[in-house]
Amino acid sequence: MNEIEREERYGARNYAPLPVVLSHGKGVWVWDVDGTRYLDMMSAYSAVSHGHAHPRLVAALTAQAQRLAVVSRAFYSDRLGAFLERLCDLTTLGGALPMNTGAEAVETAIKAARRWGYSVKRIPAGRAEIIVAEGNFHGRTTTIVGFSSEPAYRADFGPFAPGFVRVPFGDIDAVRAAITPNTCAVLFETIQGEGGIIVPPGGFLRELRQLCTEQNVLLLLDEIQSGLGRTGKWFAYQHENIVPDGVMLGKALGGGLLPVSAFVARRDVIDLFEPGSHGSTFGGNALAAAVALEALDVMADEDLPGRSAEMGEYLLSRLHAIHSPVIREVRGRGLWAGIEIDPSFASAHELSLQLLRRHILAKETRTTVLRLAPPLVIGRSEIDLCIAALKAVLAEAEDRP
Repeated sequence: MNEIEREERYGARNYAPLPVVLSHGKGVWVWDVDGTRYLDMMSAYSAVSHGHAHPRLVAALTAQAQRLAVVSRAFYSDRLGAFLERLCDLTTLGGALPMNTGAEAVETAIKAARRWGYSVKRIPAGRAEIIVAEGNFHGRTTTIVGFSSEPAYRADFGPFAPGFVRVPFGDIDAVRAAITPNTCAVLFETIQGEGGIIVPPGGFLRELRQLCTEQNVLLLLDEIQSGLGRTGKWFAYQHENIVPDGVMLGKALGGGLLPVSAFVARRDVIDLFEPGSHGSTFGGNALAAAVALEALDVMADEDLPGRSAEMGEYLLSRLHAIHSPVIREVRGRGLWAGIEIDPSFASAHELSLQLLRRHILAKETRTTVLRLAPPLVIGRSEIDLCIAALKAVLAEAEDRP
């Protein structure tokens, strides 16, 4: 029995992996069990933004694991405070609540928004509403899939929690019309990743910030995939020179080694949590804090946001220069690109399989979009390899009968 057969036999089939069994990685490269090398153009949905097995991060993980890993938040550790301070400095927000996965950070934001709505805005009990976007993806817990607009994420998982209102992404007038006295927050991704790398219209986030301030509504931004350098700045909202009331972080925060997430918000919002109101046995553990702090240091020392801006401009320019009827549109910012595929030629999944045969790892989203999000340490030569393979795959799709 090979590893694919073993996983299929004993694992839940909630993923559809490409048929390759990976064994180790370094930088932008990964190797399969047969020793074949692949260029990683996925970076685990931004979780491996620093590249695979970054030596400083592996060293930090090893050193801390030999000292202290998990004691729960029942006690203080000598690692958590410095990590939280760095998060607050980077975001210019006042407080942080550490968790593990991105979905947990979003769940934390939802709880904070509702509590703020009841205790500060004085919304009647049980009536708080949060405005979310069509095409959103914030995780897979039952609360979160309940306000998804994607039927496949919701099917057979109800009943769902009320209190969410969906509006078109990027439509400021729709947000304005949806706000009522019971609205406690607007919860949006700054760029929709799973939705197909959908970048909102220029100025939308500035208008959204102004609207939320005027209407006394919290602006909560999900930067779990888009944050920490992915779009060419530390946070995607910085492209419009705004500061939200709260931001959700994850993925790259763990340096590609551990699940680490956080909800970072205004001090008055964070202070609404008291002992017993929220928590996690593993959230904020010493090992996670040490690795995440080093991940932030590496990102600053190597200027990975700046590198993402430079290499992202190069990647997107190369993609826009491809003239193929198979491509309907190229979208993106920084080292994050979505290639909209004309389904009359091929599906994005078919193209990802063809790229795999050329030793390029990429994956589709929403059936028609091929997503590229490599580690931020990628260089021009590796981008050129990806573009050459993509051109070959597109040419094959054009020639199909």
